[in-house]
Amino acid sequence: MSERTGSALDFLHDEIEQLKQAGVFRYPRVLEGAQEPRAVFDGKEVVNLSSNNYLGLANHPKLREAARRAVDTYGAGSASVRTIAGTMSLHTELERRLAAFKRTEAALVYQSGFTANSGTVSAILGREDVIISDELNHASIIDGSRLSRATIKIYPHKDVAAMRRLLEESKDARRILVITDGVFSMDGDIAPLPDIVEVAKKYGAIVMVDDAHASGVLGENGRGTVDHFGLHGQVDIQIGTLSKAIGVLGGYVAGPQVLIDYLVQRARPFLFSTSHPPAVTAACLAALDILEQDDSLIKRLWDNARYFKEGLAELGFDVSGSETPIIPVIVGDGAKAMQLSDRLFEEGVFAQGIAYPTVPRGKARVRTIVTAAHSREDLDRALAAFEKVGRELDII
Repeated sequence: MSERTGSALDFLHDEIEQLKQAGVFRYPRVLEGAQEPRAVFDGKEVVNLSSNNYLGLANHPKLREAARRAVDTYGAGSASVRTIAGTMSLHTELERRLAAFKRTEAALVYQSGFTANSGTVSAILGREDVIISDELNHASIIDGSRLSRATIKIYPHKDVAAMRRLLEESKDARRILVITDGVFSMDGDIAPLPDIVEVAKKYGAIVMVDDAHASGVLGENGRGTVDHFGLHGQVDIQIGTLSKAIGVLGGYVAGPQVLIDYLVQRARPFLFSTSHPPAVTAACLAALDILEQDDSLIKRLWDNARYFKEGLAELGFDVSGSETPIIPVIVGDGAKAMQLSDRLFEEGVFAQGIAYPTVPRGKARVRTIVTAAHSREDLDRALAAFEKVGRELDII
């Protein structure tokens, strides 16, 4: 038997070559400076339509000042997991504020939105349970579902009738969890949450909503899809993020006190990861202050989103699925979506191309996210670039 030569990872060269041949291999562009509506990426100033900084809070003076004060008082890091020595008074204050903001009994902060989803689902379910999930739910929901070892059943996007059929065939399971994104991150559409809740409750199912892209965007003062639809008290588990509209870092789960008490004992990301640095936590608290005191940023966000979406539609781009400031420009072919993104960058607009496996084959797109911080001049400059490149590539 002959010995193998070369690296055990040589197969990755072939995988990378396939991505290059398909025109979808990319390295991340590098941001130089703050996350702003006009920012410098790879040494070029561009209109930034690729960040999740919905309200422009990532570089807000009040958040920066709160972070500086927290470092002076509490230091640079917590140096421990929450369950040993890493729970600071800042952490418990943030959780109290988040629970009040979401109008739930309690809340628990995780290190990221990804771990909030994956850590919660995997903690509360097991092999004897069933998860019923929208086909376009976020990867963190998919991974958490797999980690739980529960049976996973997928229904077509926003198809409540299909969800009902899966509930009916699963009614003898020990527990059933119905999960949906509130706002879907790649399409910008909103889940039919009232119908989902009504049907799920008839079968005694747990209802969980991932509001990563609805937090700070939908509902009164940005409270999310549950508030948007007036469903307080009817959704068992709400997941939120602190890294998008809040502008900082982390995720959280909000719900009944018993849920939070259980997750403190069993959620592996909470148990085995160092807690947030004081600067991060203090900045999140400052962002909540802004959200609760003034909704003008949210109103400006929606005004800008409507303006830009209408502009793209008038040019002939396919943006029909969007209901929020996430506005995907559907192209179809993955290589062409990347070509559109690259040419837009050359014209001074950063709008990220998205292709399989992030979105289904044949549904590649350039995803744009409009923020409250964009000026009309920014948006007009972006529309002009889209028109020029869209005609050049025969997309419009």
